[in-house]
Amino acid sequence: MLHNTQSDAPLRLAINGYGRIGRCFFRALYEAGLEDRLRVVAINEPANLDSIVYLTRFDSTHGRFPGEVAICDGGFSINGRPIAVSHATTPETANWGAHAIDLLAECSGQYGERAEIERFLNAGAPRVLLSHPAHSAADVDATVVFGLNQDELTGTERIVSNASCTTNAVVPVLDLLERELGLERVLLTTLHSVMNDQPLIDGYHHADLRRTRSAMQSIIPVATGLARGVERLLPRLHGKVTAKAIRVPTINVSAIDMVLTFRRAASAADINRLIAQAAASDACRNRLDYTEAAHASIDFNHAPHSAIVDGSQTRNIGENTVNLFLWFDNEWGFANRMLDVARYWSQRTEDRGRRTVQ
Repeated sequence: MLHNTQSDAPLRLAINGYGRIGRCFFRALYEAGLEDRLRVVAINEPANLDSIVYLTRFDSTHGRFPGEVAICDGGFSINGRPIAVSHATTPETANWGAHAIDLLAECSGQYGERAEIERFLNAGAPRVLLSHPAHSAADVDATVVFGLNQDELTGTERIVSNASCTTNAVVPVLDLLERELGLERVLLTTLHSVMNDQPLIDGYHHADLRRTRSAMQSIIPVATGLARGVERLLPRLHGKVTAKAIRVPTINVSAIDMVLTFRRAASAADINRLIAQAAASDACRNRLDYTEAAHASIDFNHAPHSAIVDGSQTRNIGENTVNLFLWFDNEWGFANRMLDVARYWSQRTEDRGRRTVQ
């Protein structure tokens, strides 16, 4: 149940884990002008307050924060509005109940099993939205890719996953093509920008030996759960999806190279036309885009879309196999979809509460 039952009252949000996605989620809310409707009242991040405020104000990837950021008693403020900051290292030691929050955005990425996530509920968070996939479908009440299955939310859920940035990028495209043409086989190769589980120089940084190597000097293959994530959202593709991932030395914006085998003949021109039409529709606005311009990855930094299909790279491999290429800002696009899910889920919860009262 929402703490704020009046329709004009702002939703009270908190963020646990104020790293790349936590800060992008926070910033996306302000850039969308939603701070009066979705109000962040608390942040939990183990880092010191000076660093938290500094990295809110200045971001090497997305630029300066569009507002006045200042330290105040108990935390920091945005345009004079205070936000409480705590530095707890476990779910139990952050007192979410004291802030009367309606939704916790869990952005640390550390909790994937239901028993672990429920620790936030036990500490006073009424609902939790994960910025990462759960270990299994049973560990959450729903896994949502906005634009695909958000309508399945009923408002009764307490734990929801926003899936992954790669899943958000490929699933809407695969769903469209599977419905229109039927898919037999899917091979996905993610070219992902560096992440904070990689060192700048070689070091004892990870159990995966490849991830002990310098992130900025090599192209590095890594393991991925993308195939499992796709099949979780699109069960009709079970057993048909293979995926691999490669980290590349860029700071942001990623790409996915897709090899798709259809049940019937499909030309590159037909595929491009189908995707371009979908991208131009109101249903896909700000989530799917299409281009044939001569782009490089940096052109999509701060792009809010889940995916931008690059039609200039579409190729036929035989009469029923097509190679497709898409770009996505793995930080900003994903953070915007997480914001979409937070808004939609909260509205469903509020609507359900209103019906219950009546």
